[in-house]
Amino acid sequence: MKKIIEKCLNMYPCEVDVRYDEVMSLHTTFKVGGSADCYVKPSGDNFTSYCTELIKNAYADETPVFILGGGANIVVSDDGIRGIVLDVTDWKGVITDGDNNKNQLIFKSGTTMDEACEYAAEAGLTGLEFLAGMPGTIGGAVYMNARCYGKEIADVLSKVETLNLKSSVSSVSSVVKKEFAYKISPFQKMDCLILKAAFNLQPGNKEQIYQEIEKNRQDRKEKGHYLYPCAGSAFKNNRDFGKPTGQIIDELGLKGFSIGGAQIAPFHGNIVINTGNATAKDIRSLMDEVAAKVKTATGFELEPEIIFV
Repeated sequence: MKKIIEKCLNMYPCEVDVRYDEVMSLHTTFKVGGSADCYVKPSGDNFTSYCTELIKNAYADETPVFILGGGANIVVSDDGIRGIVLDVTDWKGVITDGDNNKNQLIFKSGTTMDEACEYAAEAGLTGLEFLAGMPGTIGGAVYMNARCYGKEIADVLSKVETLNLKSSVSSVSSVVKKEFAYKISPFQKMDCLILKAAFNLQPGNKEQIYQEIEKNRQDRKEKGHYLYPCAGSAFKNNRDFGKPTGQIIDELGLKGFSIGGAQIAPFHGNIVINTGNATAKDIRSLMDEVAAKVKTATGFELEPEIIFV
């Protein structure tokens, strides 16, 4: 891996933070996870070329590559991650003149959702306020089709540029709305790195946009999203259940239920929190147990929203 990294750096010089046996709990909102064999965080103008070459050489060497964004929706195994973890969070910023459309903003995938909201608000464009206060990056939001307050990424997403991890070929594709669903995007079936995402927004009143952003941030704060390390909603909601998953878990008296350092939040039935010393195994065991209890009591099968890595 050292040889691969050095070779790519010689070809495409850039700023790159390289660490070996890097503890992944430092890079996830849950604050759990063992060590990655190799952690690489590039930045600068050669970001795309460097990443393309890095992935190409890693695949030729049969070295796995895991793409890391904000670490906001994952639980990394206590055993860590083998191969190279490619952190894209320094690939951030906005391009405002895509397709000469003044209502379109193109974000690099490492841009945080809060940063994207601020960019849009400053430009007087509305449509991204529902992301305010949500942890993670634009790349992760596109991958998961992030959703809140009755809106989702697919509602405003127009184009996505990706890098195919196997062929090392980048391409831009227009969004087909029917390929997206609740917390589902076509990118979940692709072995790719999301590089950029274009959003078609609408002109709005800048003051009202900022007010909506602040309201959403405050709502998340009041719901306890920032009180403990967590990953937001643990399970997906399902309309067929007739009520939110958090309500189902609450009605079964499971709020506060814990295994090791992992606990169903006392303040929300669909948030699993790290009370301070949780392991990935604790979190997985707790979610499996809660799902089993819900299945026994209601017949409903809960689907995790969190990705186990």
